[in-house]
Formats: sequence, C-alpha cells, structure tokens
Amino acid sequence: MPSFTVFKGSKEGKIVQSTTTKPDLFDDQVLIKVTASGLCGTDEHYLHADQGLGHEGVGTVEATGPAVKSLKKGDRVGWGYITWSCGQCSWCLTGRDQYCEQAQRYGEANHDQGSFSSHAVWNESHVFRVPDNITDAEAAPLMCGGATIWTALHSYGIKSTDRVGVMGVGGLGHLAIQFAAKMGCEVVVLSSSDAKKEESMKLGASEFIATKGKDKLEISKKLNVLIVTTSFNPDWKQIIPILSSQASIFPLTVDMGDFAIPQLPLILNGYNIYGSAVASRPVHNSMLKFAAHHQIKPVNMEFPMTVEGITKAMDTLRDGKMKYRGVLIPVA
Repeated sequence: MPSFTVFKGSKEGKIVQSTTTKPDLFDDQVLIKVTASGLCGTDEHYLHADQGLGHEGVGTVEATGPAVKSLKKGDRVGWGYITWSCGQCSWCLTGRDQYCEQAQRYGEANHDQGSFSSHAVWNESHVFRVPDNITDAEAAPLMCGGATIWTALHSYGIKSTDRVGVMGVGGLGHLAIQFAAKMGCEVVVLSSSDAKKEESMKLGASEFIATKGKDKLEISKKLNVLIVTTSFNPDWKQIIPILSSQASIFPLTVDMGDFAIPQLPLILNGYNIYGSAVASRPVHNSMLKFAAHHQIKPVNMEFPMTVEGITKAMDTLRDGKMKYRGVLIPVA
C-alpha cells in the first residue's frame, strides 16, 4: 500500500506534514480517502504531540480487507473518537462500547494517522455510513460533536416534555439546540449576551437568557436538564435557582480542571451529574439517522487541509472566532 499524507502535531506546537505507510489490509480493515475532517477542541490537546491529528473524519472507501462484510469501494463513511473496541467485555456486549477498557481512542492509539490526512485505515466495525442527504462537510462535525450531544440527550432518559437548558452557543451548543428541539423539548439557551439570540431562536430555541452581569436570571419555568458546553464552569449562584429538583446536569466541555458545584444544593435538590463522552456504535448510528431525518446540520467554517489552513483553523478556534465548527477540506 502506498504512503499517504498525515498532518501531525509537534513538540513546538506547530502543524507538521508527514507521511505514513500502512501494510496490506487485513481482517475487516478499510482504506478511506478523506474528503472532510471536523476540527474539535480536543485536537488542541494534542497539538504538542508527535501524532496524527483529527478524529472527525469522513471519506469514501477505496479498498477493503478480506473480512469486510458490508462496505464496498465508493461507500461514504465516517469515524470518530473511538476506532476499535474488544467486542467481548460487558460494556461492549451491552451496547456501551465507548467504556471498553481496551478501546482504542484518539490520542491513545494509532498515532501515525488521524482525520487530518489524505487517507486513513480503520476497522469496518467502527466506521459509520453517512446518510445520502448529509454532505461530507456537514457529517464531519457530527462524528464527535454531534455524537457527544446526542448521547447526553438520548441515553439518560430525557423526554420530549423536558425543558433543556443549553449553556453556551458554540461548536457543541449550537448542535445541542437543534437536537433537543427536534426531540420535542423546550430549549432554553443561556449565553453571556444577546449577540446570539436571533440565531439561537432560528436553530430551535424556545427561550433565550443573557447571563452577563445579572445576579438573578429571569426564566419562565425551571429547567429539567442543563447541558454545559462553555469553556468555563457555570456560576452556580445564577444557575441553581433556575434548576428544578432532580435536574440532570451534563458538563460536556473537555477540561483538565475540576468540575465544582456547591454540595448542599446538590444533595438537597437531588441533582444528577452525568459524565458522558462520545457515543456507543448503536447510539452513533441513531444520531446520524436522526440528524438526516430532521435535517440537523452544523454551522461550519471551511479551511483547506494544508499546514497553513490547519494552522489558521486552530488559531480561529483558539481565539473564539469559530462559527461554529471548523471543517478541513483536502486540496485537490
């Protein structure tokens, strides 16, 4: 198999163009020609590592290994944060393979490749068919961002009658608004200012609250669910009064610090705080089907998949100027 281009991080934190060569395909491996890659905040964490960057990949199958059963050349597929799991542990056997202790995750395995690349080789078991009515650029951010949001909304008993608060209108938040609204939930957006109010309402929000400089938030009815997508912890003095008893809280932003909440209100109100990361394979597939049926699409900014293009995209994300998901497109 010929070598292919991979864009990596480096000790200096600069994007480096490299090449990698994969052996002949075996078992259920598939060779994918990358046509789009999402840029996720997690990619920033590996910018200083000598590894292939990117984990929101979409492309077309170019070749298949001998044990591949359902995919063929030309099929459109995508992959996300987890690229392999054992299939035999209790987590895998109960449809929760994202918690498999042997799972191969972005940043922990397969450092020679990623979705910032011309090609990638993954197992058929962990790639997902892209619905026909979703473009490659639209599908890429769903492979991690969309899967993360959908898992929180889908896997913890949230109902269409719930009022869902979405804190932060960014890469995750703007998807959370759409998914929750299409589930039938009332969506209440909490943002620092009114700057994103009009767009939030167009995305499906029922109510919008600007939080900056306010000691008390005015809300029509308390929230059953709070999805936190901001890069900072909520001001709980503001938030706790607008949460219903036994509200579910999902801190989804990846942060290396502590998630802190006042303990007494947590206990007395019976709040449920859920750690939730990406999606199991069946949940990931259901997310793509739901997004296709309801025409849920990320708001993207596109950049060329070059050293310069990736650098600009990551700078845009770091500077808080991305609206709302960055997508890298290979240069012909």
